[in-house]
Amino acid sequence: MTLPPANEDDPQALLYAEGDRLARRLAQTLGGGEADVARAHLLGLSLAVNLVNALLPTVEQVTRHAGKPLHAHLTGDERGRAVIETVTPNGEPHARLPVDDLLDSALYRGGQLHPTVQAHLAQAMHGSEHHATRALAACLKSAPVLDALRRHLTALLKQG
Repeated sequence: MTLPPANEDDPQALLYAEGDRLARRLAQTLGGGEADVARAHLLGLSLAVNLVNALLPTVEQVTRHAGKPLHAHLTGDERGRAVIETVTPNGEPHARLPVDDLLDSALYRGGQLHPTVQAHLAQAMHGSEHHATRALAACLKSAPVLDALRRHLTALLKQG
């Protein structure tokens, strides 16, 4: 399943486009047949949406508790790619994080899938949907993914 071209004015479509790009990378790395392409697409989309949807409220909650609240939202950049943007309560831009950078640092090391991530995603490629869901959840909770989220959260808070 290929999504229509992303509209710069629709951040959700831009996020899905990032998931689609990730899915193509995963299909090349993990896939072998037509069924694998469909499963890789589901995994790529799920990873992109879940990682971004985990980071956005976390930024807001952490900054609110720190007494320096920021609003985090998804927007597009000049390349037409999805970007996480933080703004002050006054609406002034604070920091930006391209979603493709987030996905790359959470899942890859040196251009290759992190071994832990690859093990979880390889499990997610086979078996029932329930099995794939459990493997995907384990991937999202894995140390390399959580460490990358922590690094990006820290960087977003320091910028500006």
